[in-house]
Amino acid sequence: PYYDVSIMKRFLQAPPTETEHADGEVELYSIEKPSGDSTAEKAPGPSNGLAAEPAVINDPIHGHIELHPLLLRIIDTPQFQRLRDIKQLGGAYWVYPGASHNRFEHSIGVCHLAGQLLESLQRRHNNTLDLTPQDILCVKIAGLCHDLGHGPFSHLFDMLFIPQVLPHKGWKHEDASVAMFQYMLEENSDVREAIKEAGLSEDDVMFIEEQIAGPKDTEQGDWPYKGRPREMSYLYEIVANRRNGIDVDKWDYLARDSHFLGIPMSFDHKRIMTFARVLEVDGKKTICARDKEVHELYEMFSTRNSLHRKAYKHKTTRIVERMITEAFVEANDHIRIQGTGGRLLKMSEAIDDMLAYTKLTDHFVIQQIRTSQDPQLAQSKRLLDRIDRRQLFKCVGQALLDRSIDKESVIKIMVEESEGKLTAKDFVVDVVKFDYGMKERNPVDCVWFYSKDNPTKPIKVHQNQVSHMLPMVFKEEQLRVYSTGTGREACSLAQSYFIRLCNMKKLAYESQGDEGFAHGSSYLTPVR
Repeated sequence: PYYDVSIMKRFLQAPPTETEHADGEVELYSIEKPSGDSTAEKAPGPSNGLAAEPAVINDPIHGHIELHPLLLRIIDTPQFQRLRDIKQLGGAYWVYPGASHNRFEHSIGVCHLAGQLLESLQRRHNNTLDLTPQDILCVKIAGLCHDLGHGPFSHLFDMLFIPQVLPHKGWKHEDASVAMFQYMLEENSDVREAIKEAGLSEDDVMFIEEQIAGPKDTEQGDWPYKGRPREMSYLYEIVANRRNGIDVDKWDYLARDSHFLGIPMSFDHKRIMTFARVLEVDGKKTICARDKEVHELYEMFSTRNSLHRKAYKHKTTRIVERMITEAFVEANDHIRIQGTGGRLLKMSEAIDDMLAYTKLTDHFVIQQIRTSQDPQLAQSKRLLDRIDRRQLFKCVGQALLDRSIDKESVIKIMVEESEGKLTAKDFVVDVVKFDYGMKERNPVDCVWFYSKDNPTKPIKVHQNQVSHMLPMVFKEEQLRVYSTGTGREACSLAQSYFIRLCNMKKLAYESQGDEGFAHGSSYLTPVR
């Protein structure tokens, strides 16, 4: 009943209004009701007080987005509202001032695209996919909640901080997203009631969790999922596609990040969505692309790689994140967050306690450090102050690697070659990896296609059938060295031993020139 097209069209005829509270706060969304007389068609609503109609919000990327009342209940919880204070791009905000968007709006965008992709698949198959409103709602909820588990500054927390303080933990933010979703259901009786009112069962809840973090029991034969049978396998490819990485999560962050970074993007997810269809491959239903859209898929993965190079792993983004991480590591033993039963937990311990983790946001941690009078947080405060004053660690050079290299061995060689002039605290070594999302593999090799002449037969489109100008290698690594001191002497010293290292290892390198460096211009040394 919530997906009646005539009702949806009527909502789209008028823009959403902003509701201002007495305290001046403006709501993000408001419900737009059909105009006209009292006989105007209305969607039947649940009896427990949920709004009968979807709410409409205006998103800068996707325009007007309609949200089922259950989705609104989820959004209006402390566990979801927390995402307003988790920067989508972490340290990139210090490089691109427009990149101030958060996980909150990205999650709503993923939810929206998940529903759009399902609607497109239904149209392509003339409504023969046997999708129920519950199926659609579960996929949308998974899209909405897939990033609930992100920590402060997003991937900085799970890829830099946690591995440093808990190297053997194996913690992933997807697991925390499921834990936070479960905690949300426990803490919000209105959400639990809304789930029942929408006709969702325990199997549906499990289906939502499986879409976010994968199957709970990976050893259960050829089909480890329990939320939906093998016949519905394609539903697991919409929010997080573990087969080839083509999913609505990626479509939203590519469009949203490009917009707020100010980096133009030529990739258009709408074409892939429009031509997608479901076919059976090796006994499983999978989402297939039209063969003529293979160029668009290469463009998508190229766009992802480009954003990693220009923004996500930009040399300044990386060093800002390393400095924030160092501040977090120094502060970890001295900041306490109240968790379940009144326990006081470290930041690294909060990942196992969702009450404490709900409080763990960008602003919370930064303010805890900045405002503390504890002398044990002095080093963390100094690092944050250096970031504010743009006294960042300086990149003295970067080298393209033709083979993997261990950071510890780089540190050892540079310290030994300097004969005591450098210590491990004088510089930072960063090995940065770039790929198309599947390490050395070409992700398009994992995509099934169909042709116009035979739309029911899944086929492969090999790279040599597409173009001779496509990349032949899909992964590379760069070595970067930063001086922790910003003075001329410190930078010049670190730079000289970086160059010596590259000559020893026969690496092509670029030495970053700067007014404070001994070398005033950048140059590239070829491999001999």
